[in-house]
Amino acid sequence: MQNTVVWADIPVTDLDRAMKFYGAVLQRKFVKVEGMDGIALEAPPENPPDMSAGSFPVSFDLAVVSANKPTTGGCTIYLNSYGDPEGMIQRAVDAGGEMLMPATDMGQMVGVIGHFKDSEGNRIGVHKPPQM
Repeated sequence: MQNTVVWADIPVTDLDRAMKFYGAVLQRKFVKVEGMDGIALEAPPENPPDMSAGSFPVSFDLAVVSANKPTTGGCTIYLNSYGDPEGMIQRAVDAGGEMLMPATDMGQMVGVIGHFKDSEGNRIGVHKPPQM
């Protein structure tokens, strides 16, 4: 099945602060994109997957773009919590964010979701699929 959503920009006002915040929350390194002012991505893995078959992972960037402003009132991007939504929200709080909604079981159709406010002022969701 192809993904309907293929990419997301998370608007930020301070790229270095956002890189540090998301690095702590996701336990991954972020790097600035050469030649693209104000854009940062998760650092590429040491062993990148073979994407020649056209199977590209859905991901996001951190972007300083004057037309996009951080907000808690717009779209909500949900990040994979890798089975630990409570831990991800706690890492967000520890990194200077704010819990907006604790990890909550939404039933067998949705699974567990929660929300935090990031270092830039965005509402970000975390998700854990339902246990089948």
